[in-house]
Amino acid sequence: MVNTYEFLDNAPLKKFHYRLILLSSFAYGLTGMNVMLIAPLVTSIAKEWSLGVNDIGYMLSVGYLGMFIGALVFGRLTDVIGRKKVLIIVLSLEAVFTALCGLSPSLYVLYILRFIAGLGLGGALPIPGVHVSEYIHVKHRGLFLGLVETSWVYGALLSLLIPYFMLPIFGWRITFFAALLPLPLIPLTIIFLPESIRYLVEKSKFKEAQDVIAKAIESSEKIEFETELFKAGTRRHSMKDLVSSQYIKRTVLLFILWGSLVYTYHGIFLWLPTIYARQFNLKDVTSIWWALIVTLFQIPGYYSASFLLDKIGRRKVLVIYLFVAGVSSAVLSLTVSLEWVLLWSAMISFFNLGAWSGLYAYTPELYPTEIRGTGSGAAASFGRLIGILAPSFTAYLFSISGLFGPFAAFSIVHLIASFSVLIFGIETMRKSLEEIS
Repeated sequence: MVNTYEFLDNAPLKKFHYRLILLSSFAYGLTGMNVMLIAPLVTSIAKEWSLGVNDIGYMLSVGYLGMFIGALVFGRLTDVIGRKKVLIIVLSLEAVFTALCGLSPSLYVLYILRFIAGLGLGGALPIPGVHVSEYIHVKHRGLFLGLVETSWVYGALLSLLIPYFMLPIFGWRITFFAALLPLPLIPLTIIFLPESIRYLVEKSKFKEAQDVIAKAIESSEKIEFETELFKAGTRRHSMKDLVSSQYIKRTVLLFILWGSLVYTYHGIFLWLPTIYARQFNLKDVTSIWWALIVTLFQIPGYYSASFLLDKIGRRKVLVIYLFVAGVSSAVLSLTVSLEWVLLWSAMISFFNLGAWSGLYAYTPELYPTEIRGTGSGAAASFGRLIGILAPSFTAYLFSISGLFGPFAAFSIVHLIASFSVLIFGIETMRKSLEEIS
């Protein structure tokens, strides 16, 4: 008889695991592309419809309203009908409705389409991390989760590269159709992505779980689960456990971290091309180019943090990267020349995204299987709630104080998040998910 969870936590890496991380990375990266695709198109949309800074802020914020609801609803749904089915639904939603934004006859129609697309985007982002966390060997879990999160930067780069080449030729409307790129992942997900074994065991679908494990270990060996021991020794969990005495500190900490990183990342990088264009009188394509250069610094930021997660731990990575991002934001708020703004923007890009790598590994580790999707979705949903405010609040601060106001705010938020991890964070490195939960 095999203890299912011990088997998963100690199984050697096979083709199965690499296929899992590849599909999860594509899903996460292309979702990231669709989240950020509007950023380089904002200036062109604003010119066509004669939008002011605050109008642009509202246009960006409405997508986060959808993401707030989507993360909460679909996060819970992953614990009810499974990770795989929900991923198929949300990939379809995000791709189709982001593309349809290009057909918007007015700003208000664009609001509606971005809101619906946001439902799918918010639902899609937590799922790859939850799924990967439930399969990977305990010694490699931090690295693999960090690598999935790293795929975001390639999506962010695509969201800049595609408009850089398409926008001058086809305009913003046709450029939106690049959002259909995630659709080929749907048949691949149906064919190759297994359902979470931990989810299947929780739902007593032992035969299906046995088949998945046989494929994972590339063997016809039949695995017998300790089903009675499992049922007797495991307490059933529900959504209210997120605020129970056992998990309340973890929930509050994750809400702080998700709120802080969503506010800072999306407040900065959704606005970056527009800030460069307006603050330094750059052309649209030139501002996209500089935003692209700064975004490239996210790659070493992600990878450095990913490889440190299983070396020094999630807690130290988060504290250090958030702190340095906060200091860099403070310095940028006092900077006036383009060259120095670009330098400190690159520093923020490196360390903010490294912190995201730590958070993405940390989030699914803090809850048991039955509420892992719910807890991850709730934390992400709170982040999207803050994300609703980020574009509009950034626009307001920029309109009254230039670079100083928004980047002083980004500095404070980064530092609050860093000290919150230092005070309330626990270390999860090289512990089984059941041991942590």
